[in-house]
Amino acid sequence: MSIQVLPDELINQIAAGEVIERPASVVKELVENSLDAAARRIDVELERGGSGLIRVRDDGIGIRPQEIGLALARHATSKIASLLDLETIATLGFRGEALPSIASVSRLSLVSRSAETEHAWAVEARDGGGHGADPASHPPGTSVEVRDLFFNVPARRKFLRSEATEYQHVVRMLERLALSRFEVGFTLSHNGKAVWTLPPARSQPERLARVAKVCGEEFAAHVIELQYATEALSLSGWLALPTFSRSQSDLQFAFLNGRFVRDKLVAGAARLAYQDVLFNAASRRTCSI
Repeated sequence: MSIQVLPDELINQIAAGEVIERPASVVKELVENSLDAAARRIDVELERGGSGLIRVRDDGIGIRPQEIGLALARHATSKIASLLDLETIATLGFRGEALPSIASVSRLSLVSRSAETEHAWAVEARDGGGHGADPASHPPGTSVEVRDLFFNVPARRKFLRSEATEYQHVVRMLERLALSRFEVGFTLSHNGKAVWTLPPARSQPERLARVAKVCGEEFAAHVIELQYATEALSLSGWLALPTFSRSQSDLQFAFLNGRFVRDKLVAGAARLAYQDVLFNAASRRTCSI
């Protein structure tokens, strides 16, 4: 085969394979965009576990009319301008690949209104790119609608699991985001039914109530709150008492600068700290946030 330049559509679909694995990947990218846009309320709607429809709506800063078309262009971002910016990056995303990658494997539409404009503008993605913007009705903020995920990539679509499994992956991912941003309110609906509503949690009782909603009332009833700070770092969260333990680590959450992380060193430190107070600690897992 001779050397050739790949078409943009194929480039975007290949890039999507690195970013978009399943509906939960789409929800993660869209919700993180909303958080980066300083949203204080994020609504997520799903159909068929997210394979039929994903709609994420926020009340963030929105996109200015002259830039809405760029939102669907590859490597277009408002979060960095030079390599030096990477040293102080504070946002959850910055590469500008999420939206065009999603658009290349779905039917995507975006509506956004910035606070200084009189009305919103809408753009739809065709063949992985945006084509024109039209006036629309929308409050300040942004809505992104993703339909028929992988409709044009059957080989990817057949690897999706059942609706229930894909839905649970979305729920699990949203729970992590909800525990990382207590100041933001979240709602989730699936197949037209409201699943849960998490109002903003600013006070200590409100934060613990959110923990109980995500991790269960029993966990929240057997925790101590941790608050520690030095000049260089701060540490906060909730640790389960020895009276509450599980044989799996599904209620262990660790966040670094607002981003969920998996770290064997942190998990190992938690097990080590509890080994003298838990029966058969080597095979049990404590719970912490």
